[in-house]
Amino acid sequence: MTSKTILRSFLKAIALLPALILLSMASYGYFLYSEIVQKEPVLSKVETLRSQKDYVLYKDISPDFLNAIYSIEDRRFYKHGAVDYLALMRAVTRNVRRGRLSEGGSTITQQLAKNMYFNHKRSLSRKLAEFYLAHELENLLSKEEILELYVNIIYYGDGYYGISQASHGYFHKTPKELTLNEASLLAGLPNAPSLLSLSKNYTGAQRRQQEVLEAMLDTRTISKEDFEGFRK
Repeated sequence: MTSKTILRSFLKAIALLPALILLSMASYGYFLYSEIVQKEPVLSKVETLRSQKDYVLYKDISPDFLNAIYSIEDRRFYKHGAVDYLALMRAVTRNVRRGRLSEGGSTITQQLAKNMYFNHKRSLSRKLAEFYLAHELENLLSKEEILELYVNIIYYGDGYYGISQASHGYFHKTPKELTLNEASLLAGLPNAPSLLSLSKNYTGAQRRQQEVLEAMLDTRTISKEDFEGFRK
């Protein structure tokens, strides 16, 4: 075997290395996913969450809040499956440009998978396990059921987990009674609940609220008149 042949073989092996690493991580991610759902199947986990005393059904949550949360967290929620590949590519591009990991591109379904089964420690294998879990959630549940679970499980700051605790704790109201003003304010909190909790940073929460309202305008879940009314 000549030196050129050896070099060519070596370069081919190097070229294949990233694909082999990714395949290995994907396999390990699937192993984690399989191990998790074997211990507690998705539907069993869902029923456990729904049995909690503070759990609120979709029909008992303000439509303004539901519209606000999907508009700001995942505005293409009703148009894509478990993963929004357009948003993912956009996030990757922006992260490369900024030279840091500032956007994740996760869908509401992926975030639900994470909150149902994982802590907040990041790893590629965990993200891949989330990917498999998100696909199972999309196969088993409707979009409304996924959104319902999501708003019942996420953290809103000040010790409030789930929309029932947040609406009662912040506004002394049921989730169904939330006004557009209250709903859009709450919907901005899960992005950074410790930083934006209303007892600590109401001004910051209001700035985030404006982003929520802009997102709602983009998804056409509020009118231009409603949006302009908040700016006066």
